[in-house]
Order: sequence, then C-alpha cells, then structure tokens
Amino acid sequence: MASSHLLCNTFHFQSSCNLSSKSNISSFKPRGPFSFCQQLQFPKTPVVKATGKKVELVYDPDGRINNLADEVDKQAPLSRLTLFSPCKVNVFLRITSKREDGYHDLASLFHVISLGDVIKFSLSPSKSIDRLSTNVSGVPLTEDNLIIKALNLYRKKTGTDNFFWIHLDKNVPTGAGLGGGSSNAATALWAANQFSGCLATEKELQEWSSEIGSDIPFFFSHGAAYCTGRGEIVQDIPSLVPLDKPMVLIKPPQACSTAEVYKRFQLDKTSQADPLTLLEKISRNGISQDVCINDLEPPAFELLPSLKRLKQRIAAAGRGQYDAVFMSGSGSTIVGIGSPDPPQFIYDEDEYQDVFVSEANFINREANQWYQQPGSSSTICDSPPEFTRAIE
Repeated sequence: MASSHLLCNTFHFQSSCNLSSKSNISSFKPRGPFSFCQQLQFPKTPVVKATGKKVELVYDPDGRINNLADEVDKQAPLSRLTLFSPCKVNVFLRITSKREDGYHDLASLFHVISLGDVIKFSLSPSKSIDRLSTNVSGVPLTEDNLIIKALNLYRKKTGTDNFFWIHLDKNVPTGAGLGGGSSNAATALWAANQFSGCLATEKELQEWSSEIGSDIPFFFSHGAAYCTGRGEIVQDIPSLVPLDKPMVLIKPPQACSTAEVYKRFQLDKTSQADPLTLLEKISRNGISQDVCINDLEPPAFELLPSLKRLKQRIAAAGRGQYDAVFMSGSGSTIVGIGSPDPPQFIYDEDEYQDVFVSEANFINREANQWYQQPGSSSTICDSPPEFTRAIE
C-alpha cells in the first residue's frame, strides 16, 4: 500500500483533423493495439477455489461474483466483504464552459492512484437502517455521507432490502481534491451489487452513480479516463502513463471548498489549451509541466494563498526531481510527479509540520473486478469490523 503519514514530530495518438476546442474524442486515430474510443478489454480472471475460514471471493468467466456457492457451500451466501477504495488525481483539468443549470462543463484526464481507503461491509439484521463507523473524526456518519447515499440509491434502483454495517478506514484526507468520497460511494455501489448477486451491470452502476455525484462514475472506468460534462461522461482510455510512475502528494491541513473555489472561478481567465491536444502530448511524451493545466488553481490560490506558495516552493525545490507539479481537482493537494519524496523543507520547517504526505503511483483495475489494494492479490471476506461509532 502506498505509504502516507502526517508530519508532526508507446501509445501514440494521431489526429486526423485539426484539434480545436470543439474537437470530439472520436477525432483521434490511434496507432497501436487499442482503440481510443473503445473500452479496454482485460483477460477474464480464472475461478480460484478457496478453503478455510477466510474465503477468497471468486469471479466466474461472466464476471459475476461466485461467492463460492457452487465450490464451497451452497448454504453460505456472502455476508462480509472488504474492498479497497482508491482516490484519483486530475492530470489536467480544463473548465470549458458554464451551463444553464449553473454547473460547469469540464474536460479532464482522471487517473486512479494507489492511495485509498479500506471499507468493510457486513450484512445487517436490520431491514431499515445502515450503520456506519470510521477511524477518524469529522466524517459524517449520517445520510449526508456518500456511502449511505450510494446504498440508498442501490436499494431504490433494484428494490433490494439489504442493509449494512460499514466501517470506513479513512486514509485519504477530506477536502483534498482527490475524490475520496466519490470513490467511497462507487465502492459502496459495487459492494451492494455483490451482496445482491450482481443484479446490475457495471454500466448501470456507473449511470446510476451520476445521480449523487459528478466524479463517482469515473471510478467505474478501468482506472484512466477522459471525463467531460460535469465529469459524469466517462471515456475509458488506455493508461497514458507508466503505472509504476512515482508521485508524492502533499496536502496542508486547510481544505478547499469546491463550492467556494467555483465562486471565485472566472471563465474568461482560463487556459485556452485544447484538452485533446493535451491528451495527445501526454500519449507521445508523457507527463510534463506544460500539460498539467488546472483551471481551478487560480481561484483555489485566491481562496488559500498559502497553497500557491506551497506549489511554488515544491516546484522550485524539486527542479530535476519532478516532471510536473500541480494541484489536483479543486485542491488542496499538490502533486509532484516523478518522485515519491517530498522536498526537504517539508520536513525542516515548522510551517509544514502538519501537512499530509503520501507517496503513490497510478493503478488500473481489471474488468469485472474492483480495485486491488497494493500488495494484496485478492478481495477477502474476513471477520466483521469493530464498530465504535454508528448512525442510529
């Protein structure tokens, strides 16, 4: 798993037409083994039988969870499930227009990374309420939490009556621009579907998820996607960067409110770089500073001037160390691509003693499987978590 701590003590694209802000993703004619406009195809995971009290979940060739019902015990349905809930970074984020409904259209390269939470699900005897606990303070445990919203959404769409005890082991900081809450919601939808025998397809889960959050559909991609609209229009693409490319995430204690960032956003002051041109550059040359454009940086830096200073200092101190330094999403995480190590001043100066620091790398998921926690080879049905805080 990516290590994190709190500091206290050649796939090339060839365009067949002139790229412009009105370019469509289908204008790319890729050279290589993949079609840019098709979903990635991954080999099916072979069925693996398991023994013992700790049971490995099994996926059949059709992608549905087996639960070992045919292999181990036909009388033992799935009752517990532990899943990894990874976060993401926006390699670039262009805001292209303002919509009549008040939202903004964006175009962004999203990529899942190895930093994430761990969520334990257990079937509850209750048929009326979910119980949620967590290892950190400040996380809502009511229906305001996207996990509970996702479970309510799944029951609404499918008519199932499963309720759960959920324990969220939170590693991703909140207000970080890393999509931790959105990932939790997507993971909860996936889990609910497994407990119900996969009543819904992945495509249905992806479509439903947009009703409760714009970033949630992305996590039903295979890990790398070109996202447009409010972020809910997801085009799966092959990963354009090596999965072992290291990075460091540095987040100050202050969070950026997405709503407050957008209040300060001025469309006429954004970059004019065409998003598809940025994709093409990344596919040819990899990640570099000139392609890591985030139109939300100026309003975020206006909201939190110390964040601008942090980015500038990381970039200056890490010359030659990082391929690019940029803010992810609406902030407040600064990402340094190319090295897992923060610059020395992060350790030396009292001003930064409370920053969150984590190394990470890019990850994907295989078709019909959820994301695997780095260092783990399987999803495990394990003992129920201890619940110290729960909604009633």
